[in-house]
Amino acid sequence: MTSITLSPEQIRSAPPEVRRWIEHEIAASLGLEIRSGDGRRQSAPLAGCSRDELAAVLQLIQGAFPVVNVFFELGRKGVPFAQDRLAAYRLSDIQHHTRLQSPDQVIACLSLIDEALHRVRGAADTSFYGLDGDYCFIAAPTQQNIRQLWFELIGRGEAAGLAPSAPGDGALEPDPLKPLERAGAPLSAVPAPSPT
Repeated sequence: MTSITLSPEQIRSAPPEVRRWIEHEIAASLGLEIRSGDGRRQSAPLAGCSRDELAAVLQLIQGAFPVVNVFFELGRKGVPFAQDRLAAYRLSDIQHHTRLQSPDQVIACLSLIDEALHRVRGAADTSFYGLDGDYCFIAAPTQQNIRQLWFELIGRGEAAGLAPSAPGDGALEPDPLKPLERAGAPLSAVPAPSPT
């Protein structure tokens, strides 16, 4: 493990994304709150979702194909963050993989998933995701359970004609977006978030 010491002057003169990263790391290590990209306060770490909760969320969003695409995109391996408690994803990567037109559409999809989770839990005291600049964060157990749910739905690859593979073993895995693309879902149907 490597550690560095930064003076207050070095932190103040750092680029904004570096300052946000430092702020997030300190907040996560102390269990404090971080501010999401839309200005809401969110607690760090984010609450993990069980497989059953995620299946219920999927039931609520299943008619909105762009939202389902974003949901399953979060089953991909993200960048481990905050001592492996969070998985981080670049919004621009999610946008590219799901063929959405802007990061705002990705955020709108994430917000709909968040609302579905609130309905499933019957409370709005937890958040499905957090935002920081171009990054989206979800709890590592949530990522793992989305991935598990995906493999259950596709029969571990047999339905796609692929040999079953364990997550992360380097074998070919089906692209979670292919079945949704074949469904012909209009990806432009996701509304941009309303300014608040």
